[in-house]
Amino acid sequence: MSGVALRLSGIACARGGRLLFRGVDLALEQGESALLRGPNGIGKSSLMRICAGLLRQTAGRIERRGRIALADERLALDLEEPLAQALGFWARLDGADGHALDGALEAMALGPLVGIPVRMLSTGQRKRAALARVIASGAELWLLDEPGNGLDDASLGLLGAAAAAHLARGGIVLAASHQPLPMKSPVVIDLAAYVAEEAA
Repeated sequence: MSGVALRLSGIACARGGRLLFRGVDLALEQGESALLRGPNGIGKSSLMRICAGLLRQTAGRIERRGRIALADERLALDLEEPLAQALGFWARLDGADGHALDGALEAMALGPLVGIPVRMLSTGQRKRAALARVIASGAELWLLDEPGNGLDDASLGLLGAAAAAHLARGGIVLAASHQPLPMKSPVVIDLAAYVAEEAA
């Protein structure tokens, strides 16, 4: 994963005519992670979408080197398909092979659920499925928006192990969370420190 990087310089975001935050700087190279903290509604998801290229920043510069996979509150899986087929659809689009998908299912302990329609999965199982989609993608840059929501302690452990393995391979993880996550020594950004005075 040589050359993988995510760099933010002076990022600002306005939504609905309201400036949420400004002046966010971050530089992540291969094997590095960051945790974006702050209460709900402060703009964490907006910053994650800016990093993913789904939302344009109001000011500042962003550099992305490597393929991106985003997991947020949108499940992005066909609810009527069995889990294996729903994940397989995205794996094929991402150019991943069957081994990558099998590894992702194993990483998130989803093997026993591969034949179950996605609509029948619990909240925690759906969250693990979304994380498996990211793992199977082969993307170098993982953007995880509130990845711990709906996960029990065992599933949080799976998330921590998957993130650690990704970092060990030279990937990058940027996670946004209002709760603690099992990430080893991430750079911590408290978004409250960047809230614009107009939004405070």
